[in-house]
Amino acid sequence: MSDLFDTLKGKIGGKGKRIVFPEAEDERILTAAGRLGSEGYVRPVLVGNEDEVKQKAETNGVDLSSVDIVDPETYGNMDDMVRRFVERRKGKASEEEARDILKDGNYFGTMLVYMNEADGLVSGAVHSTGDTVRPALQIIKTKEGINKTSGVFVMVREEEKYIFADCAINISPDSQDLAEIAMASADTAALFDIDPRVAMLSFSTKGSAVSPETEKVGEALEIVKQQRSDLMIDGEFQFDAAFVPSVAEKKAPDSPLEGKANTFIFPSLEAGNIGYKIAQRLGDFDAVGPVLQGLNQPVNDLSRGCNADDVYKLAIITAAQSVE
Repeated sequence: MSDLFDTLKGKIGGKGKRIVFPEAEDERILTAAGRLGSEGYVRPVLVGNEDEVKQKAETNGVDLSSVDIVDPETYGNMDDMVRRFVERRKGKASEEEARDILKDGNYFGTMLVYMNEADGLVSGAVHSTGDTVRPALQIIKTKEGINKTSGVFVMVREEEKYIFADCAINISPDSQDLAEIAMASADTAALFDIDPRVAMLSFSTKGSAVSPETEKVGEALEIVKQQRSDLMIDGEFQFDAAFVPSVAEKKAPDSPLEGKANTFIFPSLEAGNIGYKIAQRLGDFDAVGPVLQGLNQPVNDLSRGCNADDVYKLAIITAAQSVE
């Protein structure tokens, strides 16, 4: 696990990446921000009342000397932020409504990212996933060719690293969704120095069973091949045929993956969520994430049960996502 984050720190070192934390008064956020600021890999930006944040930090023994605090009530560029928010929402909010909406730390922090006053945002220690992701979808929006964001876990055990997706966002993706998830996951794999070998998973291997569920996966594979001929990808596979070379030789002897996949695209959120938790609990893998992908600029969602170390790690990942 330490090697994984050493790699990410190497990507962001010296780049002065600024990561916004809208939940500034949470003890876990403050502790992580202090650590990030002292190490210098990331410049934390806390959103909140400066006096209240500093008082909370002092109470918890956190040094904020290398951390910025931005208060929406005194923010100097609020008029410009309101104008740009109204413009971005294309008339769905009036100027008066925008000023009220931007009192919300997640919306305010997301606008800081959109206006390039920060490089990414981490939230969710207190707020729900919807509260974190909704502003990102409305303001930052998804990349061209991507209609939905998705969530991956990086599964780490000693020297092994794998990508599991989508395990966090899309309940029942269709073939287009699965194709987008596969392409975005390949890019995420590269971020973690994984040369992506992408397997589209199902309960069938290469037509051994035929149903609407398996056909959906096959259609997704064809979409990816048309749009990203550079990717090493194949399917549909049962997990053993994607991962065990001896099984692949029997079930899919002509597959270029040869049972050596490292990026696994699950056919549904149900399958993905169950799959990563089995690997985590029975296989002793560390599950890093969820890491949101497909957005124009990085926004990531914490679990409300997170600790300060989780916040720290997700901030490092978010900063790495922002590196061109």
